[in-house]
Amino acid sequence: MATEGLRENETLASLKSEAESLKGKLEEERAKLHDVELHQVAERVEALGQFVMKTRRTLKGHGNKVLCMDWCKDKRRIVSSSQDGKVIVWDSFTTNKEHAVTMPCTWVMACAYAPSGCAIACGGLDNKCSVYPLTFEKNENMAAKKKSVAMHTNYLSACSFTNSDMQILTASGDGTCALWDVESGQLLQSFHGHGADVLCLDLAPSETGNTFVSGGCDKKAMVWDMRSGQCIQSFETHDSDINSVRYYPSGDAFASGSDDATCRLYDLRADREVAIYSKESIIFGASSVDFSLSGRLLFAGYNDYTINVWDVLKGSRVSILFGHENRVSTLRVSPDGTAFCSGSWDHTLRIWA
Repeated sequence: MATEGLRENETLASLKSEAESLKGKLEEERAKLHDVELHQVAERVEALGQFVMKTRRTLKGHGNKVLCMDWCKDKRRIVSSSQDGKVIVWDSFTTNKEHAVTMPCTWVMACAYAPSGCAIACGGLDNKCSVYPLTFEKNENMAAKKKSVAMHTNYLSACSFTNSDMQILTASGDGTCALWDVESGQLLQSFHGHGADVLCLDLAPSETGNTFVSGGCDKKAMVWDMRSGQCIQSFETHDSDINSVRYYPSGDAFASGSDDATCRLYDLRADREVAIYSKESIIFGASSVDFSLSGRLLFAGYNDYTINVWDVLKGSRVSILFGHENRVSTLRVSPDGTAFCSGSWDHTLRIWA
């Protein structure tokens, strides 16, 4: 027995209490570094003026809730997935549909555009991540070219290509994230550490960045090293599920949106939470967050059908956007930063600028 190695007085309870006291000491050391708040540092920064953002396009065509969307690197095309089992590629300028795939399952919770713009990945309740190459042949049969890449033991909640079309990162309801080779479907690395469903992930923005952040139902946001498979930082300050995580453009921080109706900013170098974006009047969860290209604004979609725009430095809300008729489920800023797209349970996507 493994426990025979323990002396009599070293019961599980005593080891647990020792671990707790060490945890407490770590927290104390962390608190000593916690000398100033972000909004205090930003007091001398000029406030943002009034700005107007409106819905410029509405993309209609899904027959049920839109669950996920992603921009193509060409700043023009969008892929979206829905509860109706359809994945659609749109031209955001003309609102035309360029491709459509019907998945074998409903609830396609994840979709992603390949960096080259020549393929899309998607998955959901089928526990798989499938990659479809995109061609512009007339009457193309996309289903015939489908490649099943990732296999999880529970639903696929998020997927993202790494900096090439050759590798894909997935998050799942089985509590793990995994890195896969697209060609062979081989598992390259798996990431274990979440105590419940993983709901979201985001890749560090730098070309060399071999890290990503994930968030889940265990209220934790974890930063992972893709090469070693180890968790290198963990943050647990939310009071409920973390629905969305997104890196700050510089890669030195990330934001999270949670069912506890707050969004939070974590500084990776200071190893702590530096800002909370919340108001008494906001009582519904945040489903999706993303930064403006400069990092000054944080866009957050909520379950009360609104999108709130936060001043990242000041911690104040600078705008609230109305338009969707059901909860906002997904939100992404376009690669050139000139617009952002939101998807909703009202079956539509909207492009705002």
